[in-house]
Amino acid sequence: MILNEKQIQTNLDQVPGWEHIEGYLTKTYKFADFNASLAFVNSVGELAEEADHHPDIVIQYNKVNLSLRTHDEEGITSKDFNLAGKIEKL
Repeated sequence: MILNEKQIQTNLDQVPGWEHIEGYLTKTYKFADFNASLAFVNSVGELAEEADHHPDIVIQYNKVNLSLRTHDEEGITSKDFNLAGKIEKL
């Protein structure tokens, strides 16, 4: 079920640093270097595979931007917040 704006804003409190931008949950992480970025992306990939829910990932040397949206529902759902919460624990 797609979450409405109020539900999204309430859930954002549970995932610090994540934002709701243009229909996606997004967050940019900054690391020491490219290798650290890759290690993070690999860890995110493992979580995504376990959840069968995959973020859009952009790597820019020491920065990783993640964007979450439930594509088959064409909106933000609890799946997105669940994965964001797991990513925050890495």
